[in-house]
Amino acid sequence: MAKTDSTELLEALLAGDAPKFHPNTGKPVEQEQRLSPSARAGFEAPRFCQICGRRMVVQVRPDGWDARCSRHGSVDSVYLGRR
Repeated sequence: MAKTDSTELLEALLAGDAPKFHPNTGKPVEQEQRLSPSARAGFEAPRFCQICGRRMVVQVRPDGWDARCSRHGSVDSVYLGRR
């Protein structure tokens, strides 16, 4: 799988754009979401792209996480001030 050069996902997160899809479930945000307690508290890395809802490749590290959508690029928790 080729790595995308897109920064669309990072730009959307930094701009505070409202997600179209929930980052923990991949379902449209207008649908009811059933989240684990840690996801509700904001402790889990996003598993789905908030722009397209595709499953992302996620690497969890001791100091944070990195998530990559094949269409919209990657984001690192360091950019968001999250660990």
